[in-house]
Amino acid sequence: MPAELTSFVGRLDELEEIRQLLKQARLLTLAGPGGVGKSRLALRAATEAAADFPDGVRLAELSGLKDPDLLPGVVAEALGLPARTGRSPIDSVIEHVADAELLLVLDTCEHLVDACALLADLLLSQAPGLKVLATSRQALDIPGEYVLPVTPLGLPEGGEGGDALELFEQRAAVAVPGFRLTDSQRVLAAALCRRLDGIPLAIELTAVRLRALPLEQLAARLNDSFAILNGGRKSVLPRHQTLRTTIGWSHELCSPTERLLWARLSVFAGTFDLGAVESVCTDLQLPTDAVVDPLIGLVDKSVVVRLDNRYQLLDTIREFGADWLAELDETAAVRHRLTAYYRSRLRQLEERFLSPDQARLHRALLPEHDNLRAALEYAQADGDLLSMASAMWPYWLCGGQPAEASHWLELALAQQREVSPERVRALQWASTFAALQGDPATARRLAREMREQAEHLADPRLIALARLCSGQASAFLGECDEAVAELTVALDELRRVGTELDLAVANLRLGMAYALGGRTEGALAVLGDLTGLVADDRTDSYIQGCAHGYLTVAHLAAGDAEAAERTGRRAVELHDLRDGVLDLGVTLDAVAWTAVAQGRHHRAAVILGGVDAPYDLLDRRRALGNPLLTELHEQALRAAEDALGDLQLERLRRQGARLPREQLVAFALSRDDLPPDIPAQPRPSGSNGLTQREREVATLIAKGMTNREIAEQLVISKRTADAHVEHILAKLGFSSRSQIAALISQERCRDTSPAG
Repeated sequence: MPAELTSFVGRLDELEEIRQLLKQARLLTLAGPGGVGKSRLALRAATEAAADFPDGVRLAELSGLKDPDLLPGVVAEALGLPARTGRSPIDSVIEHVADAELLLVLDTCEHLVDACALLADLLLSQAPGLKVLATSRQALDIPGEYVLPVTPLGLPEGGEGGDALELFEQRAAVAVPGFRLTDSQRVLAAALCRRLDGIPLAIELTAVRLRALPLEQLAARLNDSFAILNGGRKSVLPRHQTLRTTIGWSHELCSPTERLLWARLSVFAGTFDLGAVESVCTDLQLPTDAVVDPLIGLVDKSVVVRLDNRYQLLDTIREFGADWLAELDETAAVRHRLTAYYRSRLRQLEERFLSPDQARLHRALLPEHDNLRAALEYAQADGDLLSMASAMWPYWLCGGQPAEASHWLELALAQQREVSPERVRALQWASTFAALQGDPATARRLAREMREQAEHLADPRLIALARLCSGQASAFLGECDEAVAELTVALDELRRVGTELDLAVANLRLGMAYALGGRTEGALAVLGDLTGLVADDRTDSYIQGCAHGYLTVAHLAAGDAEAAERTGRRAVELHDLRDGVLDLGVTLDAVAWTAVAQGRHHRAAVILGGVDAPYDLLDRRRALGNPLLTELHEQALRAAEDALGDLQLERLRRQGARLPREQLVAFALSRDDLPPDIPAQPRPSGSNGLTQREREVATLIAKGMTNREIAEQLVISKRTADAHVEHILAKLGFSSRSQIAALISQERCRDTSPAG
């Protein structure tokens, strides 16, 4: 859960009600109008409930997502699942949560309500241990849904009581350090909170105005604004109108440049930094050197939220700004500037792709994910999706996001069917990502279409790149001899007409084809040359990381475990530089195979556990149809099980699965056979420190049930039952099931014995 930036006020009754409802509800939706505090309440409730879910709490923030087709991918990201797999994102999510006891928070569903309803219904039907906590302006309206209306904060009576007044006081003290309400002011502030209907966002926007106005003037001006809107009548406004009026009043109190900047900032779907503001929101009317002051002014007025070195507009504030931008007739122009800005950032990454700057430039784009999606949507609306989607390839490739890449490239190719060099390049990356996604048949079809259009253009470079894509598809289909032949021809042609990047990709794919085909001599020669082309201080992360990874496979096939250990460690280092989660997982698996080849089975088991669950590597390889990788994986598992035994292997794999990614990487880069001991949790008093489900499992252990019998009794998988038993042993500091049974029996005797 993200850290809270301000104090949490009130809502104790709602938090308790959510806690109780989560015991019985599989789907709980917090429903209410914008600005009422649904997201804040959900995050606090989820944080407090985390101990009740052995597999944790995951948050999927949906406010920046507009395309419902991408919802499964966003949830997969929230669950930490890599995007490259032989199945669709929804299949990966279902498989991941099927046996999990997990709380999934879907925040801000109202603009995707149908998609969220379908997803929640599907996941809950497939995962008995999953619970979903959603926030929305309307219910998802599916069977089994519990809906908890989120109402405004409690209003004060007279000048006392009420969470709304408490919130106003706390936010006023932040806005004006040392501020305290006098008795007479308390009555005035209470009336102001009632005028604002206790809506938290309205109260926060109003409290910050105390920096500029005394409370008495603040209340008078707010009343005037409401009277003007309501035609001078004293009737109560609808709550949604109350919030909009408060936002409008805050808007009127801004300077003209602040209002203009507010409107232009609304094109950002996610957080943004000052550089983006200077590039997207400025022109002759608002010059670059004049944008900092109004930005600071909007932060001071709580219109813009500051998050370290980045900024954000809340959804309701962004909606108001977007309406104002449309009134100014600037929507198209500012959206165009945003698209151009991110296209230039992507072009910079492409130009520096074969350099040490690659990892830094990719990491710098990671916080811009929602804005990059917005740029794609704006380009699609303008009929120019092809150029934006084609520019995204280095971002998608470095981050391991072939599913999303395929989605946007498919839309772009459908939007613009006329043959052009740009369309052929889009086909190149569409074929590449289809192969990486585990769909080499589609990759081959797209490569064929690319070849036809390249020949129509009579462009020798594009024809050679089409061969490159065809060869990659063949390699992933297991047709490695055909792949080597195709890629060899492509490489020869690109030596005459290609760029440095073309040659690097061609050498990588040829070396990969050799490695996957078991032709180790060719793999070692091609990949050895590729990795030796640059010094370490000039190494890119992706090409060199993949090259070292395939070298590891080749060394293992050649029986050289020491060389495989060296190249595997280097591949991990390189992929970790750019946060390449997917390629890192593939490489860690190869590091585990290397440990088995060295007879270091404890080390192998821990690493296998760390990568098996999130990456599901074996199934992905079967989907790709490559026999060598499948054989290496199965051999490693069999050897580890023979050396350690089934119970020891599973115990070590579960230990690896619990390691955070940073610790798993550090362990893989070390020469240790076991990771440092995870700090033991304090031993609780009896079974009180166990979750409700863990106490149920402990009770069944005391009845003499096996893990399989426990799984059947509780309608969970045996793997989940195994995990519960491991957690119980760790929490209680025990080493055997008999100790658990003895503890439960002692507690029963104590509870049933007469007092005194």
